[in-house]
Amino acid sequence: MMRTAKITRKTAETEISVEINLDGTGTYDNETGVGFFDHMLDQLSRHALIDMTVRAKGDLHVDDHHTVEDVGIALGQALTQAMGDKTGIVRYGSCLLPMDDALVRAALDLSARPFLVWNLDLPSQKIGTFDTELVREFFQALSTHGGITLHIDGLHGVNSHHITEAAFKAVARALRDALETDPRKADAVPSTKGAL
Repeated sequence: MMRTAKITRKTAETEISVEINLDGTGTYDNETGVGFFDHMLDQLSRHALIDMTVRAKGDLHVDDHHTVEDVGIALGQALTQAMGDKTGIVRYGSCLLPMDDALVRAALDLSARPFLVWNLDLPSQKIGTFDTELVREFFQALSTHGGITLHIDGLHGVNSHHITEAAFKAVARALRDALETDPRKADAVPSTKGAL
């Protein structure tokens, strides 16, 4: 079964299309009009081994908020669609990821019960022209629309770029583990309820 999805989302603020393949090689082609955010989406794709193509046109003359949040929404919806009934997935994943001064821990459960625990302090308000408060907005949207229980904890760090990139990479690695097929139980949904 191909675990792929394509989502399109159009509002008065943004036009988004997202295509993913959960069983890819980490090939990416992301263009949102927000350079730093594209760089982070590239990291998410590469380290989760999810093939990802994102196109976004947003009201960047206002700010980057709607574009970043709506990409998170569409990507979460695509993950949900591509996972299907979640038969055979490992379900849980975690990663403790160092990047220079930064050390970030991510742990997640593909539970269909969205919840974000956010303990990540970003010392600066901007990374270039990118508002650092949007990092949380992206992960909130991804968690909510992907049905992900997601914990992100910043353990060390002084550089906002390094902390943010470590967060995206840590979530990516945790996703990679959680989305893998469990070789011991590939024919079952990983829940005593029988459904997720």
